[in-house]
Amino acid sequence: MSVVKAKNYYTGQGGCQRMNCAQAVINAFKEDFNIDETMVETFKSYGGGKAPDGLCGAYYAVKYILNKQAPGKLEELEKHFLEHAGALECSNIKGLKKLSCVGCVEKSSEFLEKLG
Repeated sequence: MSVVKAKNYYTGQGGCQRMNCAQAVINAFKEDFNIDETMVETFKSYGGGKAPDGLCGAYYAVKYILNKQAPGKLEELEKHFLEHAGALECSNIKGLKKLSCVGCVEKSSEFLEKLG
């Protein structure tokens, strides 16, 4: 269900406030993974390729959660995301045109939802 929430936050549908990719993922999973509300505001800076190292914001949000909750799953996340998006950096993902931004939100959220 949080996959749908994340997509709704990203697109601004379903009565949800529109957010960037990183915020959408963090906000959708904040209850599941006990994430402080202030992190949603912090992740406002990580959309549009502005996450550290130019990473996709949606991917970075999941990576952030896993670092705290399940660090052993980080390699699996990277493999999952690369399989679907073809890259980890926002600009490279956009260049490959393999996955849209909403697709990145969806695929990263799917990985998290399996853990939750």
